[in-house]
Parts: sequence; C-alpha cells; structure tokens
Amino acid sequence: MPEVGENDVLIQNIYSSICGTDVAVYTKGTGTGHKITVGMEFGHETISRVYAVGKNITEFKIGQRVYPYPRFAKNDTRRAGTIGGFSEYILIPDAKLNHSLYFIPDAISDKTACLIEPFTVGCRAARRSQPKSNENAVVFGCGTIGVAAAIALKYFGIQNVMLADVSDFRLNIAKNMGFAVCNTEKQNFYDTAISYFGEADGLSGMTDNIDVFIDAAGAENILDTFMQYGKIGSRFVSVAVNNAIRSLDLLHMTYAQKSIIGSGGYMPEDVADVLKIMESGAWDIESIITHEFSLDDISKAIETASKSDQAFNVVIKF
Repeated sequence: MPEVGENDVLIQNIYSSICGTDVAVYTKGTGTGHKITVGMEFGHETISRVYAVGKNITEFKIGQRVYPYPRFAKNDTRRAGTIGGFSEYILIPDAKLNHSLYFIPDAISDKTACLIEPFTVGCRAARRSQPKSNENAVVFGCGTIGVAAAIALKYFGIQNVMLADVSDFRLNIAKNMGFAVCNTEKQNFYDTAISYFGEADGLSGMTDNIDVFIDAAGAENILDTFMQYGKIGSRFVSVAVNNAIRSLDLLHMTYAQKSIIGSGGYMPEDVADVLKIMESGAWDIESIITHEFSLDDISKAIETASKSDQAFNVVIKF
C-alpha cells in the first residue's frame, strides 16, 4: 500500500480498460510502447475513487469518483502509459483538481468512465482534423480510439461519418451506434464511399467527397488511399502508432492542397469535451465494452483484447 504524503491523494481503481499498446507490450515485450518495464506499474485507462487524502488536501474527499489524467497523474509525462491502471491503488502526488484528477459527473457510469482516456485520444484526432459542419469524414480503424474519433467528429458538427475496418464484429457495433461502415476486405472502399458521400473534385478527376481521413489503424495502405482518393483540400490525420518511414509526392500534395496532420495524446480541453460527450448520453458508448474480467484474470483479459474478431473493448473490474 503506497504511503500518502501530506499533499497526496490515494485512489482506488474501479474499472480499467485495456489499451492496444498494453496488448502490444504483453505480446511483443517491453520497449514496444509507453515505456512499460518489468516490475513497474502498468495500465493507464482507469476510473477510480478517492481512498485517502493527505492532511493538506482540501479539494478532494474520500469516496469521490475521479479520473486520473495520465499526463500529470504522476507529475511525470513520461509515465502517461504507466500510472497503475492495473494496480488496485494509485498514489497521486501533489494532487490538483482539473490537473492530475478530474471529478466524474454522476450521469456517467463507471464502465463508460474508464474509457475517458482513449476517448480523449480520439477527440484530439478529431479536433486536429479542423472539422467543419458541412464536411464528411472517414475513420480507418474501428477500435476504441477510432469510435471515439468518429463520435467526436459528430460532436464537432460533422454529420456524415464512416468507420472502415476489417472486423465485422466491431463494425456491427459501430453500425448499431448510428455510423456508416465499410469492411475494406469485403467491400470496395471507393465505391462504398461514393455511394455514401457522393463525388467531389480530385486532382485527376472526380473522387469521393471526403474532407477528413483519420487513421486510427496504422495499416500502410491507409495513407495510400488518402493520396489516391483524397479530394482537393482534404486532410489526413494520423493518430495510430506507426513508425514506418514513408515517401510522399509533394507536388501532388501542393497542387491538391492536401494536408497531413499528426495527432498524439491529448490535452485538458479534450478531457472537458469527452466528459460533455459522455454526460450527454447521445451515444451508447458502453456498448463497445464487450468483455469484463477480474484482476486475477488479467492475462486472459489482455489475450482476449487482442482478438478483434471476437472482442471490442475489454475492461478489468476491481
């Protein structure tokens, strides 16, 4: 049990979600993401309650539900992926409201709240796309971050949003949430997008009327799809973890006035928007949680989370 200093808050985890990077580290070893190392805390997508407070703490009371903001939870941004979501307790040093800890509105369920962190990543990607209300968007990758980006795009005013993936299991859940979907292994993306979005001017003729492409999958061909089918003035946002070195036709980018935008992590404004999105109840966010395990079964939970044809989001219940 961590020792609570006079300016610290000790929180007890309620639910923690499993991130795709958690799966990568579990299956491929340390050094594959989030600076996770053997013997250190693990996990970062969590919803907790205040368990104990230091004598100088006045903003927090025992029993309050809180979201530990990973960038500042440990006062070390390098620890954003290793705050202790898979531990029973997390020590928050020098705890500050709306900095390292955020209160959770009563309207948000515990299970939904454990998705705040990945939803802030998706929200950031949607924000980085500079969305406008009369535009169209496609999100490649129907995982938690992809769905979060799609919901945030709608929240920011884009009406027509499509999710593209190769997992019918996940796409059917997204379809039930009200999104257009495309299985890129079974359907021709160009034809499906034309049918849903209509046509617009591309550099070499008519193409899909898509303003925003968000890559939440990381497959190599997604950037190629943008280069081939992106209309004049379209934007590509990369949020997936992808360290591939790519070459670009800059002359094409110049004449087509296209943009490639990076989106990594999240900022406090994304937390505020995600809390509003979840509190609104406009989307059945909890429906993407398909499996729940106890902490004793965490290995099985992570292995289940790796199977995109059988699972969507997998959570640990404490």
